Amino acid sequence: MIAYPDTSFLCALYVAQSTSAVAIAHYRRMKEPLHVSVLLLGEFRQSVRFQIFRNSKDATQGYARNTGLEALAKLQSNIDAGALVVVPTEWTEVFHLAERISAQHTIAGGHRFMDVLHVATAMHLGAVELLSFDANQRKLAAAEGLAAKP
Repeated sequence: MIAYPDTSFLCALYVAQSTSAVAIAHYRRMKEPLHVSVLLLGEFRQSVRFQIFRNSKDATQGYARNTGLEALAKLQSNIDAGALVVVPTEWTEVFHLAERISAQHTIAGGHRFMDVLHVATAMHLGAVELLSFDANQRKLAAAEGLAAKP
């Protein structure tokens, strides 16, 4: 595996937003399926569902129901087709790595735990790139020796 995405990258692939063209172009250039973890899929799915909820309370916020449900269906279709591969992960090892990363970087860098977990997961899986549009997470990835793309 060369690259591991975070939720911002998946959101850009599955819901139209300002970063979608860049994410789609990067994905199309990849020479292998996109590798994902159950944690990443859970966070993405929860995020989409929460955005649908937000939109139901205020139509100027979040994702319209059809948009969100379509994104979830496209994601599942891509998993079923093998375009996204759910890779096995040893979560105890990931959490130990995340603790080291957090202790080393969070006080100075202000990193959120899910961002630390995504970087730790990428490293655990042997990725050399983290695909993210989150500027602070990209800094953390770079500090840990990962190339931040796209």
